[in-house]
Amino acid sequence: MSLVQGAGNIFIEKEENYIKQTFRNRCIILSASGPLILSVPVLSGSSHKVPVKDIEIDYSKRWQQLHLRGVTASYMSSPFFEYFIHLVENVITSNHKWLIDLNMHSLRVVSDIIKIPTVISYTSEFEPVKEEIYDFRYQISPKKPLRKEVFRFNNYYQVFGDRTGFVPGLSVLDLVFNNGPDAAGYLESMRAG
Repeated sequence: MSLVQGAGNIFIEKEENYIKQTFRNRCIILSASGPLILSVPVLSGSSHKVPVKDIEIDYSKRWQQLHLRGVTASYMSSPFFEYFIHLVENVITSNHKWLIDLNMHSLRVVSDIIKIPTVISYTSEFEPVKEEIYDFRYQISPKKPLRKEVFRFNNYYQVFGDRTGFVPGLSVLDLVFNNGPDAAGYLESMRAG
């Protein structure tokens, strides 16, 4: 989100082939027992060469109830839970057919909460990754650490920080529930450069 905040326009890649075990269908929040992965199950994600725009959410699993329970248990004692839980609940229970629509809904809600005036668009065709400084499609992954030359994590208040210590790299939900209006300033301070 710090990259989104620092950009006037962003493009979401919708023509690439879906890659499993990425942030395209998951996020990490902080629970009482440490980081907790929330993953949205998909129907066609196990097949190869399925474009991101064609990935359908699997509602045969109870993921919505599990996500709401996880978010509530993790953040109900956070300072800004009451202000934002209805917005988060609306995203989780929205019943979008396509994963890309759920992701765009999430991005727009969080951008509104943090007051990020960014224009968000989809790509119209796939272009291979270039060695451009502003192409982050494959640089942010749960499988590899965030680059220190791009991101700087400063500590902020976290509900379970007294048990776990500060945990960097969590979902922006952690920042929003714990810091509310100060989230924008924190995101700005993250950009190393």
